[in-house]
Amino acid sequence: MQSVTLKVEGMSCGHCVNSVEGAVKKLGAVGKVDLSAGSVTVEFDESKVSVDTIKEAIEEQGYDVAK
Repeated sequence: MQSVTLKVEGMSCGHCVNSVEGAVKKLGAVGKVDLSAGSVTVEFDESKVSVDTIKEAIEEQGYDVAK
């Protein structure tokens, strides 16, 4: 398992947390949002999903992932 912390802009509430964590979960990864830091830490199997795929899934929810 690999872990990466991504800076995510636009999250401000519990709904945001659920949207981001849910999008990551659909990929088979585990995400933990830190609203105060504006970030999400994702644990994933790099043989099944890439960081770019995770970023795309979060952006599809309407949030900006810092590049």
